[in-house]
Amino acid sequence: MHGPTRARIEAKTLRTDRWWLYPLTTFVVFSAFIVYATVRAFWHTSYYSKPYLSPFYSPCLGKCVSGSSDFGQPFHWWPLSAALLVLIFPLSFRLTCYYYRKAYYRAFWMSPPACGVAESHKSYSGETRLPLILNNIHRYAWYGAVLIALVLTYDTVLAFGPTQGESGHVHMGLGTLIFVVNIVLIWLYTLSCHSCRHIVGGKLRHFSRHPVRYKMWDLVSRLNANHARYAWLSLFSVAIADLYVLLISSGAFNDPRFF
Repeated sequence: MHGPTRARIEAKTLRTDRWWLYPLTTFVVFSAFIVYATVRAFWHTSYYSKPYLSPFYSPCLGKCVSGSSDFGQPFHWWPLSAALLVLIFPLSFRLTCYYYRKAYYRAFWMSPPACGVAESHKSYSGETRLPLILNNIHRYAWYGAVLIALVLTYDTVLAFGPTQGESGHVHMGLGTLIFVVNIVLIWLYTLSCHSCRHIVGGKLRHFSRHPVRYKMWDLVSRLNANHARYAWLSLFSVAIADLYVLLISSGAFNDPRFF
């Protein structure tokens, strides 16, 4: 705030709008999601109701209830919740995401709280020290996020299956619709990532010599323009999908079936 290149203005900001509203909203929503996700991760129950498996527990590789392990239980010896074996991948992807970093830097650390608002920190080390230096794994965390998205896509296909007592192969309920919306938003968020944009179009000197990669880069660039929106929507959708499975598996209500 009092750096040699800064104008001699004692006020932290000259903005007269409600600039604090966005970081405050971000803080409240992120905090609520963190509390909810933590509780559900350690809950280790009410995460499966045929044919729905909560995205927090997929793939279920630990000691899971019957019917929920589509890929076996190689970590059946794991004493804690099976969700803890899975959430590390989407969590590392979202925590290191460029948009999320901007959001929680402003909302939790006030660094800075908003554009045109000075921060109160006396020093700045960037992302060169622990724990922030771990944000450099984002490009590698993206690969893990793609694998999880593929598994959730498979779960969405299974969501068209019969529930308990139904016959036949293809059915659809409200849960199926929720799962479809969730996986679409997760793919939009994953594919609009800055790292994905670099993977498909980076390290090229001439796009004209790589027309396929150029088209892929152009598509991802278009998606990237709405990356922040997809980040928020997919955060809500994955929580709603888990909450829905929790409610129907605990007997709060039955899944409305369309056919």
